[in-house]
Amino acid sequence: MKRTIALALVLIFSSLSLSGYPVYFKEQYYKLYHAHYIQYPDDTIENIYWLEQARNADFCNPLYALSKIEDERQWEKYRYLFNMHIELKMIEQHLYLGSKFDKRVAYFYNAPWKRENLESLATAETAYKAALAYWPSAKAWAEKASGIRFMYLTDVQAWEDEAYRIADGSLDYGRIIERELERLAAVRAAFEAMDEAGY
Repeated sequence: MKRTIALALVLIFSSLSLSGYPVYFKEQYYKLYHAHYIQYPDDTIENIYWLEQARNADFCNPLYALSKIEDERQWEKYRYLFNMHIELKMIEQHLYLGSKFDKRVAYFYNAPWKRENLESLATAETAYKAALAYWPSAKAWAEKASGIRFMYLTDVQAWEDEAYRIADGSLDYGRIIERELERLAAVRAAFEAMDEAGY
């Protein structure tokens, strides 16, 4: 009898659907972004989606921030750093996505698949240009965060480091992406120059 009741309870509780919690704030969406062992394009697109949602959402109450917030100035710097970090992650994810389609070198033996390679390069170029679009905003947020001096949020030290590297020029995604686009254009030109006789 006890076994039957226990089995019935297990069946009843397992058939109930459990609902998730609602997601409203930047911090909640940011927690849905995660690193994958292997970055398949679908995984990267999923991360871009969550980061885009975080980018457009409101901040949660400072009590629930990802760093300890004690006053208005810390709250202001936290928001600047968070927005900058989101922009940098968007750049990173678009670069990951582009790298999956970037051929990097136009080998002569790829001539039979010239059209497919050119399509793949076009996809990579689109992803790289999308990444480049986030760079001015990331720099602007870093500049605002750097304007608040002599205060460091140690719970988000990595974000502080990113802002410092942007300010001193050691992190310049604009230069990096432009270099990738120039290399991609050279690879595209090599593919376009290929013909059946060269293979």
